[in-house]
Amino acid sequence: MPLKPVTLAIIGAGKRGEAYAEYAALHPELAQVVAIAEPRELLRDRMARAFHVKPENCFASYDELSRRPKLADAALICTQDRMHADAIEKIAPLGYSILLEKPMSPDVEECKKIISCIERNGNLFAVCHVLLYTELTQKLRSIVRAGTLGEIVSMQHLEPVAWWHQAHSFVRGNWRNESESSFMLMAKSCHDMDWMRHVIDRKCVRVASFGSLRHFKASEQPAGAADRCMACPAAIENHCPYSAKRLYLTHFHRDATIDYLNDVITGGAGTREAVEHALHHGPYGRCVYACDNDVVDHQTVMLEYEGPVSATFTMTAFTPAIHRTTRIFGTRGFIETDFVKIKVFDFLTEKETLYDTSISADSATAASGHGGGDYHLMKAFVYAVATGDTSGIHSGAQATLNSHLIVFAAEQARREARVVDL
Repeated sequence: MPLKPVTLAIIGAGKRGEAYAEYAALHPELAQVVAIAEPRELLRDRMARAFHVKPENCFASYDELSRRPKLADAALICTQDRMHADAIEKIAPLGYSILLEKPMSPDVEECKKIISCIERNGNLFAVCHVLLYTELTQKLRSIVRAGTLGEIVSMQHLEPVAWWHQAHSFVRGNWRNESESSFMLMAKSCHDMDWMRHVIDRKCVRVASFGSLRHFKASEQPAGAADRCMACPAAIENHCPYSAKRLYLTHFHRDATIDYLNDVITGGAGTREAVEHALHHGPYGRCVYACDNDVVDHQTVMLEYEGPVSATFTMTAFTPAIHRTTRIFGTRGFIETDFVKIKVFDFLTEKETLYDTSISADSATAASGHGGGDYHLMKAFVYAVATGDTSGIHSGAQATLNSHLIVFAAEQARREARVVDL
């Protein structure tokens, strides 16, 4: 007998909320969006039209939603990081299964408060550590667990943020300032640190870290540059790779990424006129050297796990838009992956085996961000809600808390210039 579709309440109809809601558009027989909480009317109305949500089930805030009886099987909390703890406190007691966007919170005590609330109310719960759900991760972990590498000795993992993404999200955008969002390692890299934990499958015992805000600051601004890109002299603006005019207008409608960014900076309007207005008056038109950003633009973390296993993680803004890359060094073999293909070299046979984990047909869609992770996370979550079988959930409460504590310790190590024991 077929299962009934799982009903969803989307809390936060921005880009992450849209990405997860897309699963319901692809599989209406499995999931249906029936309620929305979003303060921005344009985005709220757009999602409501796309999923035919009744007006009485559309709310300007999660607080309004929480004052109504339970409207759906599950709530997807896709708000800003600092809203997560409060949203959980209001939504969890109503009995919703909860999917929470990462990170849980930029505050360690709030993370613990979230876990306590979930455990107290007994909610089915998962965090959007989407990298754990990719086909590549599942294949890579199976190779490691099969003993192909022997014992893991060390790992290198690179997260290439990309120059334009750093400028958009972490210099001009929502995650630029710690007081409004969180520190960079938590905001951008908590799921990388969680992914490393998942693959190595050992307890992390100590960390050290180095990093800084190296480039995107007033001291780096070229002489004569304006504080807004639209007013910058052409002689300077034409040679600036971070120019907002160049990124959002010169490349207007050139590809899906720019369309995505222009949708973000205009709050959903996306027209050329709206983009020009945003660049003249909004935060995304500011010079990258004249913003109120304070998060780092590069950071390296050194970790030691039980075993011992050593690992290094590097996050840097100064890359093109390329895939993450990882190398794993074992006693019997070596793995290198670009998060699309996995190369395994066997020391005994001296042969290399190649595995191609390109996105499969069922997830090669708009919802397949993060190498299919967005899609497969939703697939696992919806199945768990429908059946009660949580075996496919890899990012539950305690696992996520453990990896978040590693991130907090790494940031403490960076700030205090010391090794931190866990």
